[in-house]
Amino acid sequence: MENAQLVGLSRQIVLRRELDLIANNVANVDTNGFKAQALLAKEQRLSPAADLDFKRSDRPISFVLDDANRYDLSAGRMMATGNDLDVAIDGKGWFVVQTANGERYTRNGSFALSPDGTLVTRNGDPVMTDGGPLTLQPGEGRITVAGDGVISTNQGVRGKLKVVEFADAGSLKKAGETLFEGTNPQPSTFPRLVQGQIEKSNVRAVEQISRLIEVGRSYEQVSSWMSKTDDMRRDAIEKLAAVA
Repeated sequence: MENAQLVGLSRQIVLRRELDLIANNVANVDTNGFKAQALLAKEQRLSPAADLDFKRSDRPISFVLDDANRYDLSAGRMMATGNDLDVAIDGKGWFVVQTANGERYTRNGSFALSPDGTLVTRNGDPVMTDGGPLTLQPGEGRITVAGDGVISTNQGVRGKLKVVEFADAGSLKKAGETLFEGTNPQPSTFPRLVQGQIEKSNVRAVEQISRLIEVGRSYEQVSSWMSKTDDMRRDAIEKLAAVA
């Protein structure tokens, strides 16, 4: 396969990957605490061929590579729910949850109580407080979450939600639909928690759909260019054969 076709194919692979990311963003426009993803592409230059028999040095070839995913960690809009177990972080910070793979971090504060009274996420993972998972006893009254994360019931103070920050939030890696994993979490200095509200997805639907159309057109343009290149090569071969 000629270099032109390989370059076009590398571009199509990256565009296809970007289409998948955008489609996933749009699908999660209503997912609580979801963070939009974007694709980072980079140029990969192939070393030119070199040989003493070449009349001139070969030109370098640039390919397109899928370098990494970038997460938009900006806050989504806050929506009032009136549910005592819904908690939103107003500002920086991440809730800490205990999963089978260790502690993970989320902005999705849609919590619930398990059958044994443990405060958990909607996926059943325990929500961490400064003293570990919180389990309420039967008969405890309405849960109150203060602005600093202190949890109280009719039995008094029961714990404080664990909220952390990261010096380099860009190093966080996705570990689930709304879960992230990271290293060296630090206690959030001034977390402001709001009970009865939830943070929605930060996906901007109009922007994502516009980008989806743009990437789709780019994919079609590359396909058209590759088809024309293939036609030129076939015509050249036929003409050379006719001359011979």
